[in-house]
Amino acid sequence: MSFIVESGSGVSQTYPVSIARPSDYVALLKPRVMSLVIFTAFTGILIAPSHVNPVLGFASLLAIAIGAGASGALNMWYDADIDALMRRTRNRPIPAGRMRKEDALGFGLVLSVLSVMTLGIVANWLAAALLGFTIFFYVAIYTMWLKRATPQNIVIGGAAGALPPVVGYAAATGDISLASIALFAIIFVWTPPHFWALALVKAEEYGRAGVPMLPNVKGAGRTRRDILLYTL
Repeated sequence: MSFIVESGSGVSQTYPVSIARPSDYVALLKPRVMSLVIFTAFTGILIAPSHVNPVLGFASLLAIAIGAGASGALNMWYDADIDALMRRTRNRPIPAGRMRKEDALGFGLVLSVLSVMTLGIVANWLAAALLGFTIFFYVAIYTMWLKRATPQNIVIGGAAGALPPVVGYAAATGDISLASIALFAIIFVWTPPHFWALALVKAEEYGRAGVPMLPNVKGAGRTRRDILLYTL
């Protein structure tokens, strides 16, 4: 949608008008993924040996959640071309035509800065740096590079989804511990078989979109074997 403005010299200019609804901005945040991030980050806070002020703990968890949402928005901004080719994602705000890519990019960048700065102020700058690195890894390393380059994309890229408990622990203590690293390792190993199970069902769509997921590159048999190995 757009509107036309005519200047005094008689020259008309067309300006796009966003028809995005509040629900579209919520969708950019990937609420289901965000809920998992909140849960795992909260687990990191809970295992901290020291007492955490409830208000600061809530503020830290909120900042981490916003950072996760920012990652989701930037992922949808960059992957709009892929999303348009897959039934599972083609109704997202950008491929459905309800939102411009530029609006999603600006929304994601603003939330990224807001979340990192907030966490640094209410908790500590180690946690903020880890959150910033998590956003960078998910967007630049996984979304922009690995996802389209290798069927091992989710194996390496899964590190981004495994970092929230480390961030939560750091927010509570200002440190990193073996316990938080153990939580990271558990989620890191769990992530590939979780996504490969989905990829088995959606292999044709991933192939059509040009995303080299394991089933459409190595086959269903190899994927099932790797799922079993990771599960064991």
